[in-house]
Amino acid sequence: MASLNINSEVTDPFYRYKMPRLLAKVEGKGNGIKTVIVNMVEVAKALDRPPTYPTKYFGCELGAQTQFDFKNERYIVNGSHDAQKLQLLLDGFIKRFVLCPECSNPETKFTVKKTSIAQRCIACGYSGQVDMRHKLTTFILKNPPDVDPSAATPTKGGKKSKKEKANKKHVNGDTEDKDRASPEANAQEQMAAQRASGGVVDAPPEVDNQDDDGDDWIPDVEVTADAIKQRMEELSDAAKIMALSDDLEKSQDDRLEMFYQFVKSKRDSNNMAAVEKDIVAEAERLEIKDKGVLILVEVLLDTKILSQIKQHRRLFLRFCNENHKAQKYLLGGLEQLVGKVHAELLLPKMPHILKALYDSDILEEEIILDWDKKVSKKYVQDKKVVQEIHEKAAPFIKWLKEAEEEESESEEDENIEVVYSTTGRVGQQSEAPAAPVDTGPEIDIDAI
Repeated sequence: MASLNINSEVTDPFYRYKMPRLLAKVEGKGNGIKTVIVNMVEVAKALDRPPTYPTKYFGCELGAQTQFDFKNERYIVNGSHDAQKLQLLLDGFIKRFVLCPECSNPETKFTVKKTSIAQRCIACGYSGQVDMRHKLTTFILKNPPDVDPSAATPTKGGKKSKKEKANKKHVNGDTEDKDRASPEANAQEQMAAQRASGGVVDAPPEVDNQDDDGDDWIPDVEVTADAIKQRMEELSDAAKIMALSDDLEKSQDDRLEMFYQFVKSKRDSNNMAAVEKDIVAEAERLEIKDKGVLILVEVLLDTKILSQIKQHRRLFLRFCNENHKAQKYLLGGLEQLVGKVHAELLLPKMPHILKALYDSDILEEEIILDWDKKVSKKYVQDKKVVQEIHEKAAPFIKWLKEAEEEESESEEDENIEVVYSTTGRVGQQSEAPAAPVDTGPEIDIDAI
């Protein structure tokens, strides 16, 4: 069986971390068609992860249901999927849940806590938290790696097993089918009954998500008000994690609209300085940090743009510092603001606006000069308007180019070697220094 490098970005044929190539077999027809991952156990062993994790990851990414047959080692994803497609998805799983963020080696170990997953790298000693925005994290929280789901089956004919079954049936007072309902639904129903009765009746038992008969169920849970409150908070945290994952499944336009509403609400609170980190965190959560600058321009800038650039400088720097993509989007947002909204008022100020962004270190010289080379209709459909914006910005572009040329000339002058005469006085130069070149009157960009 062909083996592959676990880290697909490593092309070294002698790379020590290998895994078998994933094999998939399509079975069934029509609505019953499914894909069996033939060697999932071997692949998971090479990754040091339970085989349920990558299988469930496939289901999350493909929007398909998954099935686990532990006895026969069959791991199934509903629908027809070819092995090459699943191999690409496996690379995504490896990057998110196997490779160390620090050294990129597949030597990480998981430690599952109540609402978070910690990872530690044996190779480099890195320790940190797993990104909880993916849906798979909810599955991992319910199925920790140190718990073997195949070992959770009841012992046949065991007296203890029968006794626990009887206790469970007596306490819950319900059928086996209802007992297999979702743990969140059971917990909410029991808590609703407690609130209606005006007191603490009983606490909902912690229900494992495995398909067993409840042998591991522990009836003596705490029934104090603090214990019940803590369990409900854990359910709320799980719901928050699921909500984060749902947001990432939305289209980019929908996520930008969510970010627009978020920034607008923070702006209306009149305390932008205190919420800058929250705005950056929300953009990162929605994975639109580069394009989020378009929203910042739309919400935070208007005809008072020169003073607003100074006011929101730190926030723009959090997005644009050493981020060329974000800087290009900022220039696109500026075209929209000037060309579509406030053309008459802001067109004459275009050189001053660019200089303010340049002096504030929000825009780099290289990005501004690249923007000037091409007139694009990407953000403003009327090419004449875009052309006019570039023409109004011409004085600043000219100043920027001349400043760059003067800087390069000064660097060349510093590199000129001085030759000393061996026959004249000590330290006497062999040639008189050249007279300074008259470059004309100095341009003051502030006087544009």
